[in-house]
Amino acid sequence: MFSELANVMGHAVSDDSYLDSLGENVINKKTSSGINKTTGFLKTLYNFDLSSPTFLALKYFWQLAHDVDRNQVALVYAITRDFLLNESIEVASSARIGEKVAVSAFQSNIERIHPARYSESSKEAISQRLASSWKQAGFIEGKVKNIRVQPAISYRVVAFAALLAYLQGDRGDFIAASRPIQALCLSDSQLRELLIQASQNGLLQYQFAGAVTSLSFTALLNKLGIADV
Repeated sequence: MFSELANVMGHAVSDDSYLDSLGENVINKKTSSGINKTTGFLKTLYNFDLSSPTFLALKYFWQLAHDVDRNQVALVYAITRDFLLNESIEVASSARIGEKVAVSAFQSNIERIHPARYSESSKEAISQRLASSWKQAGFIEGKVKNIRVQPAISYRVVAFAALLAYLQGDRGDFIAASRPIQALCLSDSQLRELLIQASQNGLLQYQFAGAVTSLSFTALLNKLGIADV
């Protein structure tokens, strides 16, 4: 739901009028049922709660991010709030670059984790939406073939993913192995290079020595008014 989220954030991020903007139909739906359905999905995925540290992080990085980053920022945040999207990471990350990522692969993954929980039609519909989410974030391309590609990932997106993991209680190497970081499909060397860049740009404090990783966000958490956890 990137385009709808972008409309809400573009309209409301300057004055925090997120819920008001939804009431004003900035998501451009034509019917009341469409407005209500989309609004419900957006609230579930992104919550727009200014008392939530993770949403404060989303707000900050949305403003910091370049346009090409925002699709990935939206995906990473949604992965922390939607279990089916979270579970689909293995499908996207295990596909080799240039390989087709069939909708059936998402269906098989759902059935493996949740045997007999969903009907075939529900699994197909969910899987199509999961594939669309990865496509919107740039990890899959093509209208029909769904080819796995690797988009450029910036240090800003890596810093955001790492912060979400930190706010969920992960520390050190557990951040590097966290679900938000895994969703970016980076090699260990790529990840560490981007963490260095994020540190150089003041978004986090990072050290890696003797196979031990140290990651903290003291300065950024103070800036955002978030108590360290």
